[in-house]
Amino acid sequence: MGLFKEPENVPSVPGFVPGFLVADDGCRGHLAGRAHPEKPERYDAVVEGLARAGLLGRMRRAEVRTATEDELLLCHTAEYLKTVRRDVESGRPCLSTGDTDITPNSWEVAARAAGGVLNAVDAVLAGNARNAFCAVRPPGHHANAARGMGFCLFNNVAIAARYAQRRHGVGRVLIVDWDVHHGNGTQDIFYRDPSVFFFSSHQWPLYPGTGRADETGEGPGEGGTMNFPFPAGSGRREILGAVETHLLPAAARFQPDLVLISAGFDSRVGDPLGRFTLTDEDFADLTRAVMGIADRHAGGRLVSMLEGGYNLEGLASAAAAHAGALLDG
Repeated sequence: MGLFKEPENVPSVPGFVPGFLVADDGCRGHLAGRAHPEKPERYDAVVEGLARAGLLGRMRRAEVRTATEDELLLCHTAEYLKTVRRDVESGRPCLSTGDTDITPNSWEVAARAAGGVLNAVDAVLAGNARNAFCAVRPPGHHANAARGMGFCLFNNVAIAARYAQRRHGVGRVLIVDWDVHHGNGTQDIFYRDPSVFFFSSHQWPLYPGTGRADETGEGPGEGGTMNFPFPAGSGRREILGAVETHLLPAAARFQPDLVLISAGFDSRVGDPLGRFTLTDEDFADLTRAVMGIADRHAGGRLVSMLEGGYNLEGLASAAAAHAGALLDG
């Protein structure tokens, strides 16, 4: 028996489309048995948090599949993919490119995480769901085109953005990253790309040491990156304030066709890897603010995917607050 409970009593109102959930029990295999912050129990905590909040019965489960190498190549180099396969198949304890622990099934688990996200993108862009939450692991936002690092193998949110553009003809994509750590891989991939706008709030200084306010894009992508590095102790006033005061007008100028969220819940108060002070209510309000952008500019089309969050109880309640806001607006 998997942890996921199939939806029950989904309303049959004409035109009603419930939120989608990507949740794959197979993701528990990555790093199983390791003493590591990014452990399988993170997935359990998210699913159990959604269940306790009464949300599973209101969400439709999206199928999960393995992303193809061609799909991974949308954002990663062929040489990097060869390196990941070699490292995993040779039984190395971590990627040779950086600080990402691996186990013999890590390629398959990470590729299924990416594939599940792509199925969520398909569902949202086909109009089968207003939005989707992807409870996937390992996370992805630190992985750049040629390097995995920071617990990340494949950059799920970046692959989702490029897939939406190449497969569905989406023009402009907004990525909102509220993880306590800067999404350096996502920034790197789109730093010169005017079709993807990247917004990040993160603790400074903290791993990976990137995301200064003056990192705003380069060449044709100048002005398409917006970083808000905040000190330890920051919370609602700073992060929601940055969204409302700076992101909302920037999004109005950018006019995204799709909104993606790198939903890192290590920015919640009490997380062992960060010192931000966001609460569950704050995550719900952040979610509603970003949904407002999607409603105004992207027909409501939004896909959120899990990044960090390492206090299991905090992760469970924050993810539930986020998913509840996605369902209720």
